[in-house]
Parts: sequence; C-alpha cells; structure tokens
Amino acid sequence: MEIKIVKQILEWNEDVSSGIQDELRQKNVFLMNVMGSPGAGKTSLIRQLIAALRDRYSIAVIEGDIAGQIDADAIKALGIPVVQLQTDGACHIEALSIQHILPMFELDSIDLMIVENIGNLVCPAEFNIGEDLRVSILSVPEGDDKIEKYPLMFSTTDALVINKSDVRPYFDFDEVRAKRDQENANPHAPVFSVSCRTGEGVSDFIEWLADRIDGKLSAASGEGMRGSGSEEKNAAKATEGVKK
Repeated sequence: MEIKIVKQILEWNEDVSSGIQDELRQKNVFLMNVMGSPGAGKTSLIRQLIAALRDRYSIAVIEGDIAGQIDADAIKALGIPVVQLQTDGACHIEALSIQHILPMFELDSIDLMIVENIGNLVCPAEFNIGEDLRVSILSVPEGDDKIEKYPLMFSTTDALVINKSDVRPYFDFDEVRAKRDQENANPHAPVFSVSCRTGEGVSDFIEWLADRIDGKLSAASGEGMRGSGSEEKNAAKATEGVKK
C-alpha cells in the first residue's frame, strides 16, 4: 500500500512538472534546479551566477528551505526578485510548490529562474520540478565518497560543481576519484572545480551554463542569440519581476 502511494505521488508530480515546462516554454523562461547538501555552497554559487549574468539575463530566484529566510534575504539584498519557499520539514521541493509560486513572478520579464532546492543529497533528486537543467554541488569538506553513496543525485544531474576547491589542501579529498565516480554515474555531466569564495573556476561553469540558456531561449524565440535579451524583457528589468 505504501509503495503504491509513493508511485502515485511521483506520477502526479511528473504531470505537474510537464505543465510547468509547457508554461515556461511559452514564457521563454529557463528554469535551473540547484541541489546539494546543507553548506555545500548552493547560495554562494547562485550569488556568483547573479553577479556574472544579471546584465545578460533577467534573473529570479526561488529559495527552498525547511525554515527561515536567511538565503532569501541574501538574494533580495542583490536586488533580485525572490520568493521564499518553506517546506516546514519536508526534505525536497515538489513540482506543485513551483506551480503555485510561478504566478507570484512577472514571467514575461524573466529569462532565468533559479531554484535553490532543500539541502539534501537524497530526496530532491527524486522529484522533477519542471527544470531545464539540474546542477548538483559537492563541496570538498563533504568528502569524495558522496557520489558513490548517493548515486541518484549525481546520475540525474546535468552538471557537477565541486565547490570549495580553495580548501582542498586541508581535506583528504581525492578529486580524481570524485570525477571518476561522476563519469560512472553520468558520463554526460561535465564536472567543474570551483571556489565560490575566490572565484576560481566559476567562469568556466558560467560559460557552459550560458550556452545552454541561450540554446533554449533562442529555440523558443526564434530570434537567434537571446543572451543579450529581447527589448521587451530588457525593458522589464527596470521592474522587480515579482507581483506586488
């Protein structure tokens, strides 16, 4: 009985996820799902992305947390439209929550929407939220064995970011092993070694990400490279992007 309930939830989630994809395709919005452990550096990476890409795309953020709004406040301080999603104990974000939040944004004024998922290496990987791209973050202090221990997270990701590379000398972290395990889990997902504190390696990941954003936005609009943004969406950057 319990197994059937889980199956129904997952099937229902997939239906909602497909609806989100259809809506964001019509609105020409790229949705990115950022996953990783608590403290891996999800918010730090998002802040790096905002700094590098805010002149190229109109960006909005959905911050997922079990409680509190520390990360949402940090994003708001950057002048970026943000909605806080509190799960009150749930270990993941489901597509229905994203569906409920989307009307809070002015989607016509957004190019890139980033979702920071709940800090967890298990549950978030099981639920699609309508994303175009999944990015998983593994920080050096967590250890190089996490890909082998939590295979679903890393087998379903589109890219792996190994964060906090600047502290590698202080930890027994075998990056060769981590990259080998990622290759075994998903050979199509590139691996980027970065430090969000120093900025090392971040530009390589940003270039890779921008290519994928441009690919979707170009295909949806038929306008060629959308990276510099359409006149309509660039004009809308003067607004906050979140409905009052």
